Amino acid sequence: MKNLLQYTPFHLLLFFILGILIEFYNHFWELNFNYKWPILLALTAIFIVLNNRKIITIVAFILFFFLGISSVFLSNSSNYKSYFKKHITSNNFAIFKIKKVLKPGLYYQKYIAEVQQVANTKTKGEVLLNLEKDSIKHRLFIDDEFLVNPIFKELIPPLNPYQFNYKTYLAKQGVEHQVFINSSDIFIVSKSTVTLVGLAAQFREHIQKYLLKYHFKDDEFAVISALLLGQRQDVSKELLTDYANAGAIHILAVSGLHVGILLLILSFLLKPIENIKNGVYIKATIIVLLLWMFAFIAGLSASVVRAVTMFTFLVVGQLFKRKNVVAFSLISSMFFLLIVKPMFLFDVGFQLSYLAVFGIIWVQPKLYAVYKPKFFVMDKIWQLFTVSIAAQVGILPLSIYYFNQFPGLFMLSNLLIIPFLGAILIGGILIILLALLNILPQFIATIYSNIIQLMNGFVSWISHQEQFLFKDISISFLMMLFWYFAIFSLVIFLIKKTPKRLMYFLFSLIILQSVYFFEKKNLANKNELIVFHKSRFGIIGNRAGAQLILQYNLDSLKSKDIKAIKPYVIHEKLKKVTKVHFKNFINYNNQAILIVDSLGIYALKNVVKPIVVLQYSPKINLERLIIKLKPLAIVADGSNYKSDVRRWSKTAAFYKIKFHYTGQKGAFVLK
Repeated sequence: MKNLLQYTPFHLLLFFILGILIEFYNHFWELNFNYKWPILLALTAIFIVLNNRKIITIVAFILFFFLGISSVFLSNSSNYKSYFKKHITSNNFAIFKIKKVLKPGLYYQKYIAEVQQVANTKTKGEVLLNLEKDSIKHRLFIDDEFLVNPIFKELIPPLNPYQFNYKTYLAKQGVEHQVFINSSDIFIVSKSTVTLVGLAAQFREHIQKYLLKYHFKDDEFAVISALLLGQRQDVSKELLTDYANAGAIHILAVSGLHVGILLLILSFLLKPIENIKNGVYIKATIIVLLLWMFAFIAGLSASVVRAVTMFTFLVVGQLFKRKNVVAFSLISSMFFLLIVKPMFLFDVGFQLSYLAVFGIIWVQPKLYAVYKPKFFVMDKIWQLFTVSIAAQVGILPLSIYYFNQFPGLFMLSNLLIIPFLGAILIGGILIILLALLNILPQFIATIYSNIIQLMNGFVSWISHQEQFLFKDISISFLMMLFWYFAIFSLVIFLIKKTPKRLMYFLFSLIILQSVYFFEKKNLANKNELIVFHKSRFGIIGNRAGAQLILQYNLDSLKSKDIKAIKPYVIHEKLKKVTKVHFKNFINYNNQAILIVDSLGIYALKNVVKPIVVLQYSPKINLERLIIKLKPLAIVADGSNYKSDVRRWSKTAAFYKIKFHYTGQKGAFVLK
């Protein structure tokens, strides 16, 4: 670890990442910074001319900080004059090109599409394309181009507290708008260019057509496509949930695990090449080429490209036979990837992959040294056990922060699946080759299908041991950071037990406890009234400390299981959720809350300047209500007809009354 901290690219990487973060969250480059280019040129000149090592180091840090800023700015299509949004007018036709096929929703096939042209203007920028399922006459593929008269809409943010923010997720990929169309709206045009990703997609489709001849069942075929071709679109929601609950979801995503296993197998098989002249270099070249061929077969997805890039740097780094070559190669690969794609920094897969690998190279050797098995089999089991533990040490806080659960039996699923994953991958590649050559015997395909079915069944059994699945765990971003500080301090202490390092670890525990009690106190003292959004239903919550009191009419669900409020209950660590009837009036901190439902009753005595909540499209004259009650605000939730909401909005605007529709602005929160 000490050598890593002294590795110059590591420091440059930290400043580069800092630049990425500042530009993404604060748009530093867009500020009135007219002298940025002269300053950067002056810093570059200082870096070249001066011989003072300290000054050169400081200048290098500043330069890489600005490099991080500029990389984010330059990678954002909206910063260019050719950005499609700047050329949109009414009734403009646009040419779209499919860049990525996403997992379909209930009603739409979903794609990422590039807007190549608006009217007669060449443009750039990407959108989320939603194509109605019932309207599909043919599938769309990567590199397909078509003409359409689109209506560009901004992506909708989450409508309830703590729900997954799909808008932010896509924004980190440079997508800020979406389009809804059906197949009758589009006119397919000839492909102007075929990209490498498009060729990979065509090859993958070709493979899948051949595999379908061998009568694989749906779940088995979906897992084979995910394992070998990087395609998870066909994996059912239930199967994905099983793998996630078993702590084995990484098996379905072609990433570092798969590429690492292939690297080990290839290194073993090609080891005899080292005996010839320049054999080490020939072997490294063959391995890198084969890994990138696998990446091509797997569709050149972001996860597999990252993984192959990481291991390419590792293979090349091993040629230099230096100490800490693995750590240095990982730092270098991360640096390279972020320069090419700075938005990778915000990708959960990117974060988890590198944290898992760093956990393995840093923690695993120390754990492995604790116990020395005498037998070969026990040694391999112990090795795999320590690798799994080390990987979990690296990703556990971040995993809980993102997914709010911890699979207690992850060790069992990893110990029993990963040792055979290499054979499954190699067997799958052979299956593909034999299928493409039309010489695959059906009985071999059936055996392979049964192996996949057995793996799916085992994962499903693991996932249903609910007593070992710790769900609904929530930690704040600040708590996650201090957990990593505590883990780091503990490992440092275990590596070399000194009083100073022990003090650091104890100090980290004190900080953790302080943050925990501070957050607990804040949550216990928190009070708010929330009108949640749920289509066709009304849900109102009165939060008092760790208790949430709800009024709703979803009798078939338990309060804590209502999808609209579940993320709020988890993240706010609420201990008790109960259902009551507020009827049509709530007195919240001396503020009157009047609920007007389908009965349309609002003639209450002594109600002055209330906040009016409209539910279930009451047949009322809103003008008369406003004149009589003079409300401070009017809130319409998801239970109302949209036509009524539009009419009420205009009326409220005329009388200059604040109007809040939860279907557009999200849940209404009164603190």
